[in-house]
Amino acid sequence: MAASELKIFCPATIANISCGFDVLGVALDSVGDEMIIRKVAEKGIRITKLTGQDLPTETHLNVAGVAGLALLGESDYDGGFEIEIHKKIKAGSGIGSSAASSTGAVWAMNELLGTPFPPLELVKFAMEGERLASGVAHADNVAPALFGGFTLVRSYEPLDIVPIASPPQLWATVIHPQIEIRTSDSRKILKTNITLADGIKQWGNLGGLIAGLLMEDYDLIGRSLTDHIVEPIRSILIPGFDKVKSDAISAGALGCGISGSGPSIFAFSKGEDTAKKVAAAMKGIYQKIGIEYDVHVSKVNVEGVRTL
Repeated sequence: MAASELKIFCPATIANISCGFDVLGVALDSVGDEMIIRKVAEKGIRITKLTGQDLPTETHLNVAGVAGLALLGESDYDGGFEIEIHKKIKAGSGIGSSAASSTGAVWAMNELLGTPFPPLELVKFAMEGERLASGVAHADNVAPALFGGFTLVRSYEPLDIVPIASPPQLWATVIHPQIEIRTSDSRKILKTNITLADGIKQWGNLGGLIAGLLMEDYDLIGRSLTDHIVEPIRSILIPGFDKVKSDAISAGALGCGISGSGPSIFAFSKGEDTAKKVAAAMKGIYQKIGIEYDVHVSKVNVEGVRTL
């Protein structure tokens, strides 16, 4: 008998990864949302329970509901779904809170329907949740949440997602200062035009980062984690950013940057021990400033959404 209910883990993600604005992301293993999705006879999507965050439960105002409706609109299924969301990722944290809920909903619905939709279609459905959250249907969080590991959005029209292998010793440290920066707001301050010189530097770093991942060249990864376009603008919104970045690198991090739209700051390290030292360095800055924070030290999640 086919399952009628799934309990799942939906990973947090780091998007942009310095030089890959809107096209590069990676899934984390140590933090994510938990969801329960049930098939029901009644048509439509209902959010029956939401814990952990003060977010709307009306279907059309909730990212999981909107993503789920996008899938249902393309499905020949006559029934509907109930969704429980247990938020472990804080909204506005910069580690893919909306992406986790959106991706988890469509992944579980697809599984319960017998997987009629391929992964690329699921990314498109989940992107509708991102459109609700930020005003832009971007895939750099939902793609790694779904595929696991690193993903490159090679193209949006048509949508083309390229999974990228992760070096085995690569670890992420993410610190989330307890201030909220909404993705929609952080996009408004960005420039819509860049110089050719900045573009050339950015393309070189993006190519270098992907090459470093594929070659398992940790030094090349570190040299490539530089953002000439977005970070100089968005970092102004994050208290202590420059000091956190310099201290993280002094503690051994390969590189450091803004996670998504912020305020979270990520660093990559070779090995868990270094990642923990980087976490201690990052925490020291916000302890001095007097801003509360969360810290996550995580290996790369190569699986993506999974059942619990």
